[in-house]
Amino acid sequence: MPVTDPYDTFTPNLTGPAVGGFDITPDDNVDLPTLPRALMVTGGGDVAVQFRDGSSLVLPGLTPGVIYPLRPVRILSSGTTATGVKGLF
Repeated sequence: MPVTDPYDTFTPNLTGPAVGGFDITPDDNVDLPTLPRALMVTGGGDVAVQFRDGSSLVLPGLTPGVIYPLRPVRILSSGTTATGVKGLF
């Protein structure tokens, strides 16, 4: 039976629910394939991010299952200790 979606005509936006996601492998040299609208981790720890403006920072002690509204272009392997990093869009 097909899934009924009464919201299929709505335009996705940053305040609505995620409509897709992907696994992220941290890499110091490679940008993400898609700019996410949020991140989450399945194993807690630090996540080092780089943003579109070129700034980088380490987000300490992210909690598993929490959705963090961040839009990084890259997740750096140097400084990232969290596991199971996910991008949501």
